[in-house]
Amino acid sequence: MRTSLIFSSIDKWLLRRVHDATGGAQIRLALNNGNGFSPPRAAPVASVLICDRRTLARLFFDPEVGFGDAYAEGHIQVEGNLVALLEAAHLSMSSAQASSWYSRLASHWLERAQANTLRGSRKNIHHHYDLTTDFYKLWLDPQLVYTCAYFPSPSVTLEEAQLAKLDHVCRKLQLQPGETVVEAGCGWGALGLYMAKHYGVSVKAFNISREQILFARQRAKEEGLSDRVEFIEDDYRNISGRFDVFVSVGMLEHVGADHYAELGSVIHRSLGKSGRGLLHFIGRNYQRSFSAWARKRIFPGSYLPALREVMKIFEPWDFSVLDVENLRLHYAKTLEHWLDRFERSTCRVSEMFDSRFVRTWRLYLSGALAGFRVGTLQLFQIVFAGPDCQRIPWTRAHLYTDEQSAEQESQWIHATS
Repeated sequence: MRTSLIFSSIDKWLLRRVHDATGGAQIRLALNNGNGFSPPRAAPVASVLICDRRTLARLFFDPEVGFGDAYAEGHIQVEGNLVALLEAAHLSMSSAQASSWYSRLASHWLERAQANTLRGSRKNIHHHYDLTTDFYKLWLDPQLVYTCAYFPSPSVTLEEAQLAKLDHVCRKLQLQPGETVVEAGCGWGALGLYMAKHYGVSVKAFNISREQILFARQRAKEEGLSDRVEFIEDDYRNISGRFDVFVSVGMLEHVGADHYAELGSVIHRSLGKSGRGLLHFIGRNYQRSFSAWARKRIFPGSYLPALREVMKIFEPWDFSVLDVENLRLHYAKTLEHWLDRFERSTCRVSEMFDSRFVRTWRLYLSGALAGFRVGTLQLFQIVFAGPDCQRIPWTRAHLYTDEQSAEQESQWIHATS
């Protein structure tokens, strides 16, 4: 009896400490023996059921990675809405420095182990993007655009929103027929093909994911665009030649803050002083390490910067930042579509991989959706230009209005060039 009381007291103490590590989130924690802890001020949005004391100990020593791995393994069950639970965690953690000493130390060594050297970057990218294209086909749009969509209205489909995003990027860059574009990190090739087909530009697109490059080359061949879009299996650091435009959508997250100056140098030698470009990336409102669990299990080597950190790319080369747009809510809606499609494909995903993989990706997509909903994650698009570039828009008419207004904007440009 005395031993039982001691263990019960230890259980409750550990549950309280784990709850403290969430920043006091409105979440109930409970062991399978009935011991539990609920937030004192309001009803919990969801409950976390912990299967045994060993799992509880994992949560105590490393709350973030411990929770993610235990959920993936089925040692934790969530009663209620998983996204709502993660929203509560995001909100409380954003204002609390709650990670344990063990978590902070593990995060530090994880960052060192996943350094984005030329060799390390290839290994990190292979972990995520070379799973199999058939997996991504289950829940992405037909173009396989694995970045934030752009929703001109809430009613448009994911397919329409992804095409709208591609055009939104092209409009921001004010592409002209005959121009040359270099793309750093091209995914399955949707943007490069769209630019060549609809804007008449020539594109060199770089990517270190072999599976994506092979798919993109086949698409270019099928669409008769192989002479205008060249997909190159190589690191962005090996880009050479001079171009009119530099664009990167969804790659900066994989560069790492230690390599921002190097990326700036690549952009400078690609554009000189007269080119222009766009970076599209997930970021934060303040400097903070990315989720240790996501870096370990989903995106090795990833880092999500604050805006001020990104200026390290532009300032040494005197690039002018022309426009910054935050599409956070667009990414939340994109993730709603992805998560819904993923959930409808879980039987097939389980056949391709296993149940742990399904739970891992459910947690990843749900956590990303929660982060964009509550604002701990942002989606930035930055348009920039070299100091001698005269193709600088006077207004934003070219983004949101009809061809006549775009022509008026063009007249402004020609009148001052």
